[in-house]
Amino acid sequence: MEITAPARKASWYSPSGLVNILREARRYPLIPFAILLAVLLIPAFFAQNIAPHHPTRGQFAERLTPPAWQEGGSMKYILGTDKQGRDQLSRILHGAKYVLIVSLTVIAISGVVGVSLGLIAGYFGGRYDMLIMRAVDIALSIPAILLALAIVASRGPSFGTVIFVICVILWSRYARQVRGEVLSIKNQDFISRAQVAGSSSFRIIVRHIFPNVVNSIVVLATLQVGFVILLESSLSFLGAGIPRPTPAWGLMVAEGRELVNAAWWVSFFPGVAISLVVLSLNLMGDWLRDRLDPKQRNL
Repeated sequence: MEITAPARKASWYSPSGLVNILREARRYPLIPFAILLAVLLIPAFFAQNIAPHHPTRGQFAERLTPPAWQEGGSMKYILGTDKQGRDQLSRILHGAKYVLIVSLTVIAISGVVGVSLGLIAGYFGGRYDMLIMRAVDIALSIPAILLALAIVASRGPSFGTVIFVICVILWSRYARQVRGEVLSIKNQDFISRAQVAGSSSFRIIVRHIFPNVVNSIVVLATLQVGFVILLESSLSFLGAGIPRPTPAWGLMVAEGRELVNAAWWVSFFPGVAISLVVLSLNLMGDWLRDRLDPKQRNL
């Protein structure tokens, strides 16, 4: 009788091992939540207290100091310094605050606009639906980078530019998602009974339809935070986002792109922060979708 050797468990650093880790992180949100807490939330709220140095002031004599574990490094600058002698760790910690401010502002504005228009388009239909959905098509076809560059060329980079550009792109995703769900909900019996009882359209939308789409809105908002962070970082990288000397993560990556061979840490650590936060948010969004969507739970 042929005896087969037991299958060995894949190492964590192998492709199959990484897939298993991501699958477990999706099922149990403790890992992505811990990453978000350590990389985004705690630094955003307590950067002033935990950052070892000022984020925009540096010592030119200590420029391009390598990380502490590398030859020539110092525990004074654990993640090294940039070309102006500014501490990388402090800038990353303070950069989390700006990432969080931009993300929450954009999600709030675009969510309110998109959800409101989606409810109107789905419930009333007709010309309202046609006009709003054509606006959605236009918004989805606008290249965000090109729009940002055009605005920056005329007005210069600023927080307002970043928020405006991302909101112009993002509201349409909420509107399309909400409209599709409202179209299926408004034909159900409890909506017909509310109409027969004499409820106004506003009351039906607020009291009966909106609570049934909240779960999808929460999941979509969680997933869109990662998109906002990537887009904001891309705009800052191109010089069309948050202006210098603000320690934005995308701007930090851009400042080190010419030093990749000589000072790899200048771009590497901000890039790692962006990757960890976006990946964690996507895993949290998948977990929320599985928990809040009854169809997903039954699979």
